[in-house]
Amino acid sequence: MKEALTLVKVGGKIVENEASLSALLTAFNAIRGPKLLVHGGGRTATDVASRLGIETHMVGGRRITDAAMLDVVTMVYGGLVNKRVVAGLQARGINAVGLTGADMDVMRSRRRPVVRMADGTEVDYGFVGDVEAVDGQRLADLIRSGVTPVLAPLTHDGWGSLLNTNADTIAGEAAKALAQHFDVSLVFCFEHAGVLADPDDETSVIPHIGRADFAQLVADGVVAGGMIPKIENSLAAVEAGVARVIITRADALAQTLVQDEQKDDAGFNIGTIIS
Repeated sequence: MKEALTLVKVGGKIVENEASLSALLTAFNAIRGPKLLVHGGGRTATDVASRLGIETHMVGGRRITDAAMLDVVTMVYGGLVNKRVVAGLQARGINAVGLTGADMDVMRSRRRPVVRMADGTEVDYGFVGDVEAVDGQRLADLIRSGVTPVLAPLTHDGWGSLLNTNADTIAGEAAKALAQHFDVSLVFCFEHAGVLADPDDETSVIPHIGRADFAQLVADGVVAGGMIPKIENSLAAVEAGVARVIITRADALAQTLVQDEQKDDAGFNIGTIIS
């Protein structure tokens, strides 16, 4: 039987706020057993770029990463945000190490090709990476040595270039690779209690979503926008061997995981399980 591992992905809105980051790290510290953390940091990157006089361009919620913006996201994701998280974990007794995909060659990507949009226009995302390979063995060896990896949303192409890479994708791909070595629970922490049937009602959490449920929810318009790729990533992770994916609120992380371990006939009412 494989040892359980918890992989938590936390968004930039949480790690960029001192109070919410502190609460998240305290909850992460309470997770039993081996674990790994993946973080974002997009708002900080936008703020730093602005202070440096570098304009931010977004297409469909994705950052255009030219050479100047690549410098910014490298400094922010791999440096400022990552090391704040690592320092916070060290303060809580967790022996953490901050990594990009280039470190130990744990995650390689290819540069995203020019994309033709529905209106016929072409978009060059620049130095943005789509993950091709993850060295799950190296990550597993690091984790088994007692170290907690903290992954920044940066990968590399193997030819000397860093690439800006979506943090949800990094979390999903790392979870898939580690599923060969551990019983992996992937937890996406964001600002809502889970996937909501009514976006204005935090109590309307959908407790479970499978592939067939997802198709119906999209058809009904219940799941839309940025939640679609998040659930697609989650389903792909489960289909690749990840034991479960949980989407929940960051401040409910500890309670969510305890309930997932101990749930009974009362069911699961904190967060959404994707399986």
